[in-house]
Amino acid sequence: MTTYSARPIGAAVLKELRDTDDAGRRPVPLTDEEGGSPLRCCLRRSEPGERLCLVSYAPLRRWAARTGAEPGPYDETGPVFVHADACAGPATDALPFTNAHRTVRRYSATGRILGGRLVETPSGTPSSSGEAFTEAFAEAFADPEVALVHVRAVEYGCFLYEVRRG
Repeated sequence: MTTYSARPIGAAVLKELRDTDDAGRRPVPLTDEEGGSPLRCCLRRSEPGERLCLVSYAPLRRWAARTGAEPGPYDETGPVFVHADACAGPATDALPFTNAHRTVRRYSATGRILGGRLVETPSGTPSSSGEAFTEAFAEAFADPEVALVHVRAVEYGCFLYEVRRG
């Protein structure tokens, strides 16, 4: 069975986003008093008291700039939470944010959406939901036209992380 890894936002990109985000704004650090914000730098939820930034991020645009793809109207910018200062990244290779409904959105090498799948998981059961995500990724990558997938929150449509082949 193939395993799939969530890809956090890379360190170099995080450094850029902490200076000026993808909407051209300077981030304003904040203290997350309650915790629970989904961090895209280390792929976990924030702890109460951590310093974060909410930044605009354009994952498909950045991928397209590296690959020469032309995502056209599929290029979108959305809000993501990251630590206000550099962090160590993910502490585990387990798939994050799997205990809620998510959308697995498929993209072609040209940056066009090829479809998606709703992954419905029982709340509070990350072990069984990890299997649901593995199945969704296997289904997505069974199509040779799929270059990458984005996992997104259903509630807000926010980008959570990227998965690629191999």
